[in-house]
Amino acid sequence: MSAATTRSRTQRTPRTPDRLCAEAVGFARAAAEEAAAPGVVGEHVEVVVEGDRVVTHLFECKELGYRGWRWAVTVARASRAKVVTLDETVLLPGPDALLAPEWVPWSERLRPGDMGPGDLLPTDAEDLRLEPGYSGEDAPPPNSVLSQELAERADAEYADAEYADATDGTDTVRDTDATATDAVPARGSLAALAEELGMRRARVLSRYGLHTSADRWDEGYGAKTPMAQAAPASCVSCGFLVPIGGSLGQAFGVCANEFGPADGHVVSLAYGCGGHSEAAVMPKPPRPAPPVLDETRVDELPLRPAPDSGSVPPADPGANEDLGHS
Repeated sequence: MSAATTRSRTQRTPRTPDRLCAEAVGFARAAAEEAAAPGVVGEHVEVVVEGDRVVTHLFECKELGYRGWRWAVTVARASRAKVVTLDETVLLPGPDALLAPEWVPWSERLRPGDMGPGDLLPTDAEDLRLEPGYSGEDAPPPNSVLSQELAERADAEYADAEYADATDGTDTVRDTDATATDAVPARGSLAALAEELGMRRARVLSRYGLHTSADRWDEGYGAKTPMAQAAPASCVSCGFLVPIGGSLGQAFGVCANEFGPADGHVVSLAYGCGGHSEAAVMPKPPRPAPPVLDETRVDELPLRPAPDSGSVPPADPGANEDLGHS
C-alpha cells in the first residue's frame, strides 16, 4: 500500500479525541466564563478534534446580539502528560450565526446624491469613464504641412486682427500684455482647436463614459418612462427644450419648464410630459360684437299690453269699472 493511499484513508477516518482533553469540559467552561461576561456561557455543544491531544470545546453564547455564536475553548495535553492546559478562548460564529453584511469598499457603496457640502470624491486614475485629454505632446512634426502652411496663415490673420484691435482706428498702438498672451495657444494650432472643442483638459469623457451617462439619463427621463408614455408630444418639439453641445446633443437636451417634472435636468429628445409648450394651447375667449345704435329708426313701445296678447286676464263685462283697471 502506498503512502498516498494510507494518507487518504487516514484523512477520511474521523480522529478520536484525546480522552483527558475531551473530559475537560468543566475546565474549558471555567476558561470561557473568565473571558466572557457572567451568565453568557450556555450549554456545551460539541467537541472538535484539532489534532493529536488537541480539542476544542464549543459552548452556546447567550449574549444579546450574538445569536448562533459559540465560545470556543481549545485545550491541549503534552505527550505523556496527565495535565490538560488551556490553549486559547475565542468567540466564533456558528452555522446559523447572525453575521454582519460583507464589507464593501466605499467606491462601490457610493450612490448618487450621497455627496454633501465639503465632501471630496477622488477619481481613480484608471477610471473607465475618463480618458486623457489633449496635452500638446501629439503636435505634428516640424516638416508637416499642418504645422507650417497652416501656422503661417494663422499667424498672419492673427497679426492683422491684433493690430486692428490695438489701434482702434487711430494711429496710436496700445501696449499689450505679453504675459496674458503667453498662455494662449497660437491660432490655427492643434492646441487652439482642442481648447475650442473643450478637449484641452487633463482628462475628458471616454466613449464608455458617454454611453453610461446616456443610459443613466435615458433611464430617468427617457421614452420608456410612464411620464413619456402618457405625454401628448415629445421634447424634440417642445419650446422649453434647451439644446446642448457635443455628441450628446443629438439625443438629449435640458428642460427649462419650471412647472415640468424634469426642470433643470437632462432629458431625452423622446421624453415628454404634460407641460409641452404645444400640448394644450388655450383658445382665445370669444369677444361679443360691439353694440350698433340705429338712430334713424323708432321702435314703438306700447304703454299697456294689448288685450289679445295674453299677458293680462280678460276683463269681466259685469264687473264694476271702478274696481278694474283704469
